[in-house]
Amino acid sequence: MDDKQRKQILKNAKTFFREKIVKSHVDGACKRASKLSEYNINPFLFKYLANFLTGNDDSESIARALVLPRVLGASITTSFGMKIQNLISTLFQGLGSTTQGIDIEFIDAIDGRKKYCQLKAGPNTINHDDVTTIVNHFNGVRSLARTNNLNVGINDMIVGVVYGEKSELSSHYKRINENFPVYTGKDFWHRLTGRENFYFELIDAVGEVALEVDATKVIEQTIKTLAIEIEKKLQ
Repeated sequence: MDDKQRKQILKNAKTFFREKIVKSHVDGACKRASKLSEYNINPFLFKYLANFLTGNDDSESIARALVLPRVLGASITTSFGMKIQNLISTLFQGLGSTTQGIDIEFIDAIDGRKKYCQLKAGPNTINHDDVTTIVNHFNGVRSLARTNNLNVGINDMIVGVVYGEKSELSSHYKRINENFPVYTGKDFWHRLTGRENFYFELIDAVGEVALEVDATKVIEQTIKTLAIEIEKKLQ
């Protein structure tokens, strides 16, 4: 991968995070978090959590104890998970493959071999049925290679996992790895770009977008709106 392509991936990552994650988080998640109906409240814990967080259990403290975990944890994680395929298509825009069932093709920076790669987002983003689909695609590539007298080895068909650690891979990935290599996070990006620390460059690029965002006012307004509804409920 040349430097121009490397920079394009970093640019694509920023675009994805800015347009698909930040906008959804601020405009969608915070709006939903301001409605009491969005919460499954445990009556034994909500006052305790409010006191634990702020030292009192007035309606605003209860709202804060509900909103913060929602907008800083569950909502952003769910949003990211739902946009996994969009992440992949955005990052690798212009780097696609013409081979059926293969997402991208590239020259491995470590072993110098051409790789036929299926892309997946994270270490837990495939299910049982995906294993069969991926293996069938790879077997199809092997068959086509034999027909066309191409030098394609079994280790040239890989799964590239965009983020995570090898130790975090689910059992489904481990099944694939019994026959075809699964490269994760840092290792995958090193092979793709030739830069050992590109994975961390990618993380830093997304972090730069985070510096553009100050949603303090949005969160505070979310808490205040929810607090008014809680106050009415407690009366």
